[in-house]
Amino acid sequence: MRTIGVGLIGTGFMGRCHTLAYRSVRAVFDTPLSPRLVQVCDRRADAARHHAERCGFEKSTDDWRVLVDDPDVDIVSITTPNKFHCDMALAALAAGKHVYCEKPLALTLDEAERMAAAATKAAGRTIVGYGYLCNPLYQHATGLVRSGAIGRPLFFRGVCDEDYQADPELPWSWRSAKAEAGLGVLGDMMCHLVSMADGLLGPIESVLADCRIHYATRPSGDGGERLAVENEDIASALVTFESGVTGMLSSSRAAWGRKNHLAWELHGDAGMLVQDQERMNELQIYRNEGPKSDQGFKTILAGPAHEPYGNFCPAPGHGLGFNDLKTIELANFLNAIADNAPAYPDFAAALRFERVIHAIARSGESGARVRADKTG
Repeated sequence: MRTIGVGLIGTGFMGRCHTLAYRSVRAVFDTPLSPRLVQVCDRRADAARHHAERCGFEKSTDDWRVLVDDPDVDIVSITTPNKFHCDMALAALAAGKHVYCEKPLALTLDEAERMAAAATKAAGRTIVGYGYLCNPLYQHATGLVRSGAIGRPLFFRGVCDEDYQADPELPWSWRSAKAEAGLGVLGDMMCHLVSMADGLLGPIESVLADCRIHYATRPSGDGGERLAVENEDIASALVTFESGVTGMLSSSRAAWGRKNHLAWELHGDAGMLVQDQERMNELQIYRNEGPKSDQGFKTILAGPAHEPYGNFCPAPGHGLGFNDLKTIELANFLNAIADNAPAYPDFAAALRFERVIHAIARSGESGARVRADKTG
């Protein structure tokens, strides 16, 4: 076991999630690499200093380039607003670092293409923060699909809804600006749904979409004029997978009462699978077998039989949480680095997801079906 130096850029919600994972991963998993918290960066020097003191980082800075150039930093975690991802990731890869970047990969599809291309030539490994893929019951579901437990897949229906922008009087933020966030609900939430559909059924080939801005303006927050919302609040798409399976995807950031309704169902010719991240420790399965009078959905509760749940808790039904998924994600990344093997999803896989959400955006503008493997 050897140490690996960590540099974290951003101390907000996801920065804290990464920090928790770095601090706990060795207590949960026997990874060959032990994270050493070297340096943390925030645009506000006081925030960076406070995070370092509270969480055990050796140094802090308000200049991300200083962190990237630090010879003691081996992994650069990027948890900033989307517009910074590309420059930071390219600089870190050029400096020979491994890069752990939050989703979406980039502000634009062109930036995502550049990041993925740079990663193929770099010495460092990459991973993108699609932590819901690490849910042990989601992984169990992918195994059930491969084993034919519900027969031949026919149709996928998925939703990803939250209410963090449901209030029309919520002040304008960077998430509403294309120059700051890029896409709206597509880049913030729909990309998670795309990643899960891809993991269950393989790549999406084409989309036919509708995208809407339902709150055209929001209060400025300082009592001035209302500011324009530039990206979509709600997006829906009919999708066709390369396998020929069809589906529907829908996502809203203005859905009152929904907190993390990342839910999907997969119809097969012999049954169905259903999962909802708001009940992340449950997976439902229906099998068309046995007497009709006894048939019904069965609820599978997460437990040690669903690896790596048992690393956290020896008792089934007690449940994992959101931050545990980040710890699993980080363990996967550390193992990939130690083995000099690809992590999943790396920049190449994340680019595939980005192509889908940008295809949905283009289809929403044109009203035409758009292939997801096109770059523009």
